[in-house]
Amino acid sequence: QLQIVESGGGLVQPGGSLRLSCAASGFNLDYYAIGWFRQAPGKQRDGVSCISESDGMTYDAEFVKGRFTISRDNAKNTVYLQMNSLKPEDPAVYYCAAPLPGRGRDCVATMTTPFVAWGQGTQVTVSS
Repeated sequence: QLQIVESGGGLVQPGGSLRLSCAASGFNLDYYAIGWFRQAPGKQRDGVSCISESDGMTYDAEFVKGRFTISRDNAKNTVYLQMNSLKPEDPAVYYCAAPLPGRGRDCVATMTTPFVAWGQGTQVTVSS
């Protein structure tokens, strides 16, 4: 059974850092492009970053470029989101997503279609 679990969220001061983890069971993460999304209260869910399934290319939303880095450790079947220089506008529940089997494998499938599996999310709070 496909399962995704995010962890690593918490409370951090502005300018601080967190590393989120996305661990998978029931499938190999390295076969799929994996994406991070975030959703703040009362707002839509936004795509944050994606790492491709083939060559490790990464794609970042403009609002996180230069601050967030997505990476994967295939041996641990885990994808990470290193978040640096956190800002007051970054708080949200952060979700990891992977395409459902048979629904594509690339970042287009992960980031732009509804056919993805979601984790339960991890809360990130930025406050002084």
